[in-house]
Amino acid sequence: MTIYLPPLDDNHPDVFPPVTSALDDPDGLLAIGGDLSPDRLKAAYENGIFPWFGEEDPYLWWSPSERAIINPLTYTPSKSLKKFVRKNGYRVSINQGFDQVIQQCALIRGEDQVWITEEMREAYRQLHRLGHAHSVEVWREDTLIGGLYGVNVGGLFCGESMFSLETNASKTALWHFCEHFSKHGGQLIDCQMMTEHLASLGAYPMTRNDYIVEVERLRQIYIDTSVYRSQWISQP
Repeated sequence: MTIYLPPLDDNHPDVFPPVTSALDDPDGLLAIGGDLSPDRLKAAYENGIFPWFGEEDPYLWWSPSERAIINPLTYTPSKSLKKFVRKNGYRVSINQGFDQVIQQCALIRGEDQVWITEEMREAYRQLHRLGHAHSVEVWREDTLIGGLYGVNVGGLFCGESMFSLETNASKTALWHFCEHFSKHGGQLIDCQMMTEHLASLGAYPMTRNDYIVEVERLRQIYIDTSVYRSQWISQP
């Protein structure tokens, strides 16, 4: 079966096909080509689209029919997680190790999911330097043991990946980021595609149509990105 995908225009990085034209099989595949410039990536997230492709693939852009969503305003960590973090003395920071976090996420994905290529990592480093991409780090003393990173769109945070080298490290990153993000006006965290692991963290499904409505609403909310640039350390 031949699949036709509209190629992106290299001269107009902010233009994407309407998400309603995304394929049903594979679910959400929307467009091909373009580049990973900051302008194109920013426009993608602002329109409910994200890049996802293997090392040997062309650039592929997606907007699946269902998204995995976490509401930071209502997220509640389990009692066992709170107890565990207090006992083990993890501490949390924001934007103190973006390069290390994205590097660890690329390693953790394994051979079956090699989409965080060096080119992709550099693209998100550029977004980070421009104040659009952010990381959360979890430390045991001076050792990085977990974290997550993603892209901010107003009151929406588009999570890209997380990793954990010790028990509950990624859960700790998510818990503290939910508290921090909601405190500063954040209202929704997009986790892209639903998995059993995300469901165990409190994610729930949202249809593409409802998600796009939320993106349009939340992109208008101003979040002072300086809160991400300051050193924020928490000792639960």
